[in-house]
Amino acid sequence: MSAINRTTLQGNLGHKPELRYTKNGRAVTNFSLATNRQFKDAEGNQQKAVEWNRITVWGKQAENCCEYLEKGAFVTVEGRLQTNFWEDKEGQKRSTKEVVATNIQFHGRPQEKEGNIEAPESDAPPAEHVNV
Repeated sequence: MSAINRTTLQGNLGHKPELRYTKNGRAVTNFSLATNRQFKDAEGNQQKAVEWNRITVWGKQAENCCEYLEKGAFVTVEGRLQTNFWEDKEGQKRSTKEVVATNIQFHGRPQEKEGNIEAPESDAPPAEHVNV
């Protein structure tokens, strides 16, 4: 039996993506994505919750995100969940979860640059953590 690691998120960018390149010249960017949910609490009152998600984008798709997306833009992100592990300066083991994007659909600002940018599955890096 094989496992599936796929997630889809829709939300707004928390900041403008900034483009970086790895030592071998591969484009990469990260941005935070705010996803919202509404629910009723135990007393029946309507509540809102915001979840912040770390998104990593590679290759040409990373370059397109940096060119076309601004803070607040509404996007759909498809990708896989990945956990990165490291030790901090005090020797404590730490981890973060992120979504490594394989497809980003632009829905928001700037409207004249709206579009669907897809990267082939091979454009995503291997599951291990890559330092940039």
